[in-house]
Amino acid sequence: MDTNNIRNLKPESIWNHFADLNAIPRPSKKEDKIIKFIKNFGASLKLETIEDKCGNVIIKKSATPGFENRKKVVLQSHLDMVCQKNNDVEFDFETQGIKMTYEGDWVHALGTTLGADNGIGVAAIMSVLSSNEIEHPAIEALFTIDEETGMTGAFELGEGLLTGDILLNLDTEEDDEIDIGCAGGIDVTARAKYEEKEIDKNFLTYEIKLSGLHGGHSGMEIHKGLGNSNKLLNRFLYDFLDLDIRLVSFDGGGLRNAIPREAHAVFSISQDKKDQLENRFEILYSKIKLEFNSMDSNLTCNLTSIDKATIGLSNEDSKKFISSLQAAHNGVLRMSPDIEGLVEASNNIARVQVENGKAEIQCLTRSSVESSKIWVASSVKAAFELAGMKVELSGSYPGWKPNPSSEILSIVEKIYEKEHGEKPSVQACHAGLECGIIGEKYPNLDMISFGPTIKGAHSPKEKVSISSVQKFWNYLLLILKDIPVK
Repeated sequence: MDTNNIRNLKPESIWNHFADLNAIPRPSKKEDKIIKFIKNFGASLKLETIEDKCGNVIIKKSATPGFENRKKVVLQSHLDMVCQKNNDVEFDFETQGIKMTYEGDWVHALGTTLGADNGIGVAAIMSVLSSNEIEHPAIEALFTIDEETGMTGAFELGEGLLTGDILLNLDTEEDDEIDIGCAGGIDVTARAKYEEKEIDKNFLTYEIKLSGLHGGHSGMEIHKGLGNSNKLLNRFLYDFLDLDIRLVSFDGGGLRNAIPREAHAVFSISQDKKDQLENRFEILYSKIKLEFNSMDSNLTCNLTSIDKATIGLSNEDSKKFISSLQAAHNGVLRMSPDIEGLVEASNNIARVQVENGKAEIQCLTRSSVESSKIWVASSVKAAFELAGMKVELSGSYPGWKPNPSSEILSIVEKIYEKEHGEKPSVQACHAGLECGIIGEKYPNLDMISFGPTIKGAHSPKEKVSISSVQKFWNYLLLILKDIPVK
């Protein structure tokens, strides 16, 4: 592991704090260790440190001399990280620290997510708090919890805890981008319980495994046409339906906010249809490989005969389940008519599980327009209800409405253009940022989001650009130095 070498990267303050963070397990909803770490960090600096009722931590630092009359700034990032690993990697996110290395300009982890989302933002805030040299106005550092699986920290943030005028969210993943809006989201969960039936003794049992997909962020990368392992595996099963297959199990994907990379299923089929099955598999596999060659060239799928299963779903229930998964939309549903290149609405079929007659499908629907968010979610809901499944909509969170006339936006645009000789990309993003939720509680906050370049977030291919972190850090320091007077 190259942690010591990573600590020597520039700027050293950020990389040292990031290495410290990555030594501590911090899965969403299990942030006790990282909350304690951040509180101890604030206390060690003798700064006012507050933990609110749900685990968010606020650390306050006074303005440096000469900046007392500037507007107060809230620096905000989330403490939790997405926990994904490759199937061949043994790793426990609840007990182990992230193992890091770097190649060229990129820092990445060894077979797991890196946690640069949003660990680099947290490390940058820690660097501001711990410095005696950086010029800045009064700071309120807000470290939220559970951003990745429900935005619980933002939702439960109490009113009256923040007194800042400007919020700088450090959770954007392209270093030439300034976000001024984001999509809202809602969870769609479909469940069913089937009475398993005995499988005929003359049936054969097969396992089909699909892997090697790129995966990624189900918001920021949903427009790229990346393969979804759940949908692709189901294409095979749907193609086999007229061969009267019996579904035994299905296990694919993981977290709602990650495009699923791997899936496998077990099914049974009459022995006399063995040749038809295997021929169809080869034909469809070659077609899918060709379709996804440019984006998911490592896609592999194997069909293997295994020990005979004795029970499984009936043929009728198999058809209902597989057909509903085939019908449910995955990917982009609508592009924004107002902002060029912005995905307005999408759905990610993130997790599919069938075991012992119980089925569950988990989706995350996103949209920058509240009415279309509900429309998409209800469309997905209807596809599963037609198959007799019970569907729950939950965890809804609002989007963040852009404010093009923002004062802080005007300031940071000018700083970027002066430093880099070109205008930054100002846009809304198709991901969930906490700004919309925080903005509902603190409507007078002037908010923007920016950050370093991170690729492959929410997947084991996550990596962060070293040179981009330096660029991001310099940019943050210039912004803090140029905060307007009250």
